[in-house]
Amino acid sequence: MSEIAPAPLRFMTCGSVDDGKSTLIGRLLYEQNLIFGDHAEALARDSQKHGTTGDEVDYALLLDGLEAEREQGITIDVAYRYFSTARRAFIVADSPGHEQYTRNMATAASNAELAVLLVDARKGLLVQTRRHALITSLLGIRHAVLAVNKIDLVDYDRTVFETIAADFVRFVGPLGFKAITCIPISARGGDNVSARSARTPWYTGPHLMEHLETVETDDERAIGPLRLPVQWVNRPDADFRGFCGTIVGGQLKPDDAVVVLPSGWETRVQRVLGGEGDSDAARAGDAVTVTLADEVDVARGDMLVAPRDRPQVADQFAAHVVWMSVDRLLPGRSYLMQINHNALPATVTEIKHRIDIDSQAKLAAKSLGLNEIGVCNLSVARPIAFDAYADNRDTGAFILIDRFSNETVAAGMIDFALRRATNIYRHDHTVSKAVRVALKAHRPAVLWFTGLSGSGKSTVANLVEADLNARGAHTVLLDGDNIRHGLNKDLGFTEVDRVENIRRVGEVAKLMTEAGLIVLCSFISPFRAERDMMRELLDEGEFIEIFVDTPLDECIARDPKGLYRRALAGEIKNFTGINAPYEAPKNPELHLETAKVSADLLARTVVDELTRRGIV
Repeated sequence: MSEIAPAPLRFMTCGSVDDGKSTLIGRLLYEQNLIFGDHAEALARDSQKHGTTGDEVDYALLLDGLEAEREQGITIDVAYRYFSTARRAFIVADSPGHEQYTRNMATAASNAELAVLLVDARKGLLVQTRRHALITSLLGIRHAVLAVNKIDLVDYDRTVFETIAADFVRFVGPLGFKAITCIPISARGGDNVSARSARTPWYTGPHLMEHLETVETDDERAIGPLRLPVQWVNRPDADFRGFCGTIVGGQLKPDDAVVVLPSGWETRVQRVLGGEGDSDAARAGDAVTVTLADEVDVARGDMLVAPRDRPQVADQFAAHVVWMSVDRLLPGRSYLMQINHNALPATVTEIKHRIDIDSQAKLAAKSLGLNEIGVCNLSVARPIAFDAYADNRDTGAFILIDRFSNETVAAGMIDFALRRATNIYRHDHTVSKAVRVALKAHRPAVLWFTGLSGSGKSTVANLVEADLNARGAHTVLLDGDNIRHGLNKDLGFTEVDRVENIRRVGEVAKLMTEAGLIVLCSFISPFRAERDMMRELLDEGEFIEIFVDTPLDECIARDPKGLYRRALAGEIKNFTGINAPYEAPKNPELHLETAKVSADLLARTVVDELTRRGIV
């Protein structure tokens, strides 16, 4: 009876720079006779031009495909290779080792079942090795191979290998790996890569290829509960309405009962269509189109699930976050979250702690920097369906995107839903915003004066309020200095505190527009993201951004509070315009230049604009 071949294995290589990841994969391909003759000839030529191994063949060049990678001798992008042996098929991802490319490494880990972590036998475990081990664990990889490479450069010393292996096993002990295999190798020389080396007689374990061909990594998604995130609603004509997506958990067949989340509608499956048409059943990994027995409302981002084993539905949850941007994570700032085909605003409401890469200790943190890992509480704009990442890697994963640069800034793994706010509901009042507004002779609005310290924001805002007050308008002026005497007295001037300062002011201003007031806000508000967040809080046309534009030299010359003098002397840190950035508005409703026009005339310009808009 023939032996059943194991399922294809998706694995990745990772580790620090120059640990030999690309060389190892190249060597594997070469020793399995998976390189065509013309490729071998090209490799020999490239080795002479770009290689780092003298007259020998540089196997790393098989994977370092980008010209920049070959010139620098590093891996930048994730290089994927597909190959097979007589015993198994493989998909291997060679991920970059440089710290600034951690996002690429995380991408590779999110689709892998096994991680091969390389370390240089001469250097032992490095910070980047520990970071990669931690990230692979967080991303759900449960099988790890520690390949102690360049063992030839330490004379095949058994003590060196066993010391590094023991250090690694000790470090990853709390990380939840199911199996850890440590192998001494020389990727350049081929020791213990595809055959056991006579130069390491003291090593009795499997060589690397033997382990990869035989390791069992069960895909538990198929035996889990049904999860089908809807990617697309297929409506080619009035007679057909199907819901397309890839099953990421469980199985599905016609006449199965399903629940649509987050709405909670229950129905039954009418048809399951695959690539060849109607199917009797589908399972995790299959791309399908499903029709339902009832005309229930289903949209992209909804999820079809098993009625008796549902995922969590919430708008707040705790998650591990890997931060991937040079711009720090700022709690309170609005990002765009992509999760289960949903794209919706999300905010990190609290950083519970940052994880120290070396010790795995939980450290207090107000923000996260590039490649740091933390546990955070997040809030999204509406309830969504998800599982804990530990239960389902597909439905529990998300990314955060900067809403203005479109840069992917974080990868996240959900831990659990936060239930603290499930007993809080919005109440409808007899006296609504419309009723309050009807009592006044004007419409509500927020006039947001932004500019450098000393630009004249408060002066112009004060003149505008006096004019409006004389006209009988109901106004309130929120000034940055005054707010910090009360509501925001606990905040400093770091980036994190500045974001929270504007978030609080924005919520207060929104409440005041509910009362029908014209709210004048005079704040430096240096970050464009927070000003745009404020705009999104309000109804259309209620937010009027007024850029009080004064050159920095003019502000320094005015220096009404002596702050610039102190900032330039180094006495004040994080002072906008000196040692902290100011992001000028790109398309403000009004652009006031105080160095050219008097404050009285600028105030009149603002009131005229309110009149033109029908606010007063």
